[in-house]
Amino acid sequence: MMFWRSVVGKLAITILLLVSFVLFILTVLLLEFFENFHVDEAEKDMMQTATKVSIMVEQYDNQELALETAERVKDPASRLAIIYEDGTSWVSQSIDNDLGKLDTQWLKKENDLMGVITNGENIKKQLFLPDGNTEVMIVGTPVSQDGAVFVYQSLDIVNQTKAETTKIIFLAAGIAIILTTIFAFFLSTRITSPLIKMREAAFDLTRGEFNTKVPILTHDEIGELAMAFNRMGRQLKFHINALRQEKEQLSSIVSSMADGVITFNRNSDMLITNPPAERFIENLYYENDMDSSENNNKAPIPLDEILTNVIHDEKEAIHEINLQGRTWVMIMTPLYDQTYVRGAVAVIRDMTEERRLDKLRKDFIANVSHELRTPISMLQGYSEAIVDDVAESREDKNELAQIIHDESLRMGRLVNELLDLARMEAGHIQLNIENVNVEKFIERILKKFKGLADESDVELNLIKHISTDQIYIDQDRVEQVLTNLIDNAIRHTNENGKVNVIIESNATDFNVSVNDNGSGIPEDDLPFVFERFYKADKSRTKNSKKKGTGLGLSIAKNIVEAHNGSITVNSKINEGTTFSFKLPLQEK
Repeated sequence: MMFWRSVVGKLAITILLLVSFVLFILTVLLLEFFENFHVDEAEKDMMQTATKVSIMVEQYDNQELALETAERVKDPASRLAIIYEDGTSWVSQSIDNDLGKLDTQWLKKENDLMGVITNGENIKKQLFLPDGNTEVMIVGTPVSQDGAVFVYQSLDIVNQTKAETTKIIFLAAGIAIILTTIFAFFLSTRITSPLIKMREAAFDLTRGEFNTKVPILTHDEIGELAMAFNRMGRQLKFHINALRQEKEQLSSIVSSMADGVITFNRNSDMLITNPPAERFIENLYYENDMDSSENNNKAPIPLDEILTNVIHDEKEAIHEINLQGRTWVMIMTPLYDQTYVRGAVAVIRDMTEERRLDKLRKDFIANVSHELRTPISMLQGYSEAIVDDVAESREDKNELAQIIHDESLRMGRLVNELLDLARMEAGHIQLNIENVNVEKFIERILKKFKGLADESDVELNLIKHISTDQIYIDQDRVEQVLTNLIDNAIRHTNENGKVNVIIESNATDFNVSVNDNGSGIPEDDLPFVFERFYKADKSRTKNSKKKGTGLGLSIAKNIVEAHNGSITVNSKINEGTTFSFKLPLQEK
């Protein structure tokens, strides 16, 4: 079946059919020609014989000599019949035993034959002998006035000659068919062999094997086709490599972008996403209680609605989306295929930090003003009381002066902390790294808070897991961190509460955890506890136990990070809070 559908089969069959048709027509014409040719030649030879005999009969005086000569002149397979003027006849011998002698009476009865005598004309006929079994060819020519010479022979001789000729013609036709078949297959194979190689090379191209070359076997049109095919393969390889490089470059650019990029088609299928976009989509699925594995790269409902509007309106759309406490700004732009909108591309930016910094910029002056307003107001009020002699006794004046002194110290601390924080955030912090004994260092710090803990009726515990006693840190800075964390823990723990300080020191890290069972920090405030002026007490009440500037944790975070460490917080409302920091140990 494959042979008939192939070019080789089609070309070979076409050549065979064409040659067979030509040979068939030629064979029919040749058979017809040779059949008539043999009959005509036989009749011509017999007429020449009859003419010669008629001349001899007329010119020879010796009848026996004439008959003997006539016997020699005729073909041995034929018979010669002579009818004289007086009505007598003579019939020659023949080697053909089936060819009987003509009866004079029968000749006279055949009007067609007797026309030779009566009309004096030559005749050529094919007829059956009186026995009715032998068909012969007979010719006749007149002699004198009432005589005639007839020559006749069996048609079997002519038919035998025709059969031999037919065999030769059919043999020649058969040989021609065989040679044509061989030639057709040879020619079609030679023509189609380069085409088959080009087909195989085309299949190789579809598999991405662009180095495939078609051998150039000839310099005709097929050879030129092979050259063009090889040139096409080189050009295709060049363009595919160029497209691959462009794709890889674009993929690298998109993957390395800090912004998320998503490409959609009109059916809301997400075609291209980069890592930031994937994180955004996961948050979007989680926010809408959707399973990402069941959506088969379909755009989530919020994005699908925006995409529908962008495709319908053919306009850029900007939306702000809040997910899991973070703010995302998305710009979706339609993609065109000439004038047809084939989809859209969305660029998504995490604006949480920008919004936070913007809020910090807006809140900074308000926070600083708020923190300074209270001590300034107290300084102003108590100083006016002294100037106006409101305090009459020396003890009252000393009390007012003490308040003014405390508030001035508070203002000084606030300003110093602001300056320290500004230097740290600008990267100007300098560490004084020295060898510190862990146990003595920690016990000295806890002694400072023993009185504050007893006063607040809070149990202060130290838990130690020390395998390396000597560490290299900036002692003053780390003490500032611990002081802030322990002070916060005691101040925010109710009476009969506990504050545990857990120390772990090994060959690689210095870990400290301060946990309490106090009031805890609201979940919404946890991401911002290390920001400047953060206070969980939003009302900023004048509770002396919980007073503070709101800068301590921010300073602590900067100190820890200056040591290449990290600080974290975990908290639950009314269950407690744990602050932990880890410092990698440095060599001296």
